[in-house]
Amino acid sequence: MPGEIDLFSLLVPGLLPVLAGCVLLFIVLDLVLARLGFYGYTWHPGLFRVALFAAMFSGASLLLLQ
Repeated sequence: MPGEIDLFSLLVPGLLPVLAGCVLLFIVLDLVLARLGFYGYTWHPGLFRVALFAAMFSGASLLLLQ
């Protein structure tokens, strides 16, 4: 994974597109899980949401690192 990406002659960190993709995927997944009532079965819904996003972002960044 490159350290920086040239985006319209602006250097941005290499993980920024991964972060943007994970945010969009997380919003869709969060809406689906909320509509299904999944968060009623978790102990702390806010903590579960943060952990889910952290797992998604770290997994995606590790996959692209290889």
